[in-house]
Amino acid sequence: MALTAEEKERFLKALEEDKEFRYAVAGYLGVLEVLKRLDGLEERMVKLERAMVKLWREQVKLREGVAAIRSGVNALKKDTGAINTTLERLALTIEEEARSVVRHRVRERLNVDVELDRIFVDSVGVNIYGAAGDLCVIGEATVRLGPTLVSELLSKIEAIKRSRPDLLRGRIVKVIYADYATPEALEAAKKAKVWVLKWDKDLTPLAVEESW
Repeated sequence: MALTAEEKERFLKALEEDKEFRYAVAGYLGVLEVLKRLDGLEERMVKLERAMVKLWREQVKLREGVAAIRSGVNALKKDTGAINTTLERLALTIEEEARSVVRHRVRERLNVDVELDRIFVDSVGVNIYGAAGDLCVIGEATVRLGPTLVSELLSKIEAIKRSRPDLLRGRIVKVIYADYATPEALEAAKKAKVWVLKWDKDLTPLAVEESW
């Protein structure tokens, strides 16, 4: 309700002349200001509370996501461990099969019984090695043969000649046992006179070379 000009004049005069009235009005105005500030503060508190609730929900989602990731990592570790175990068992089986088949074929073709095993020369492993009389057999076993393994075998033989010549004999059979061999690998094996075979047949001819 708006004051008339006369009422405003009396109000202003009372403020000027009546000290107690002036203090009362000042106090009233101060309370209103405080109330206004409190209203604004309450509104900000509501907004802050909403923001906190939103942040809490996001944290919950983040924790759930982290838990899911940890669970996935643990499952992956288990799967990786199982795969590694399977590969190790498979490799061992191939090596054992390779030594058995190669020994049988050498006995059949060359009439020499060579007991084969795995050896290490300067911490480098050789899957297939054996010596009998003047003959030694040196080779590798693999699931899939590529040209790189042919080169690796030749390098291992050269390393044996340098550091462990006592392992060699007058004649040598270089061999690789493989389930599958690429055409490039077979071509490289033929040039290097490496005998490549699988359980049921030869993939390159058996060759016997002089060691020195």
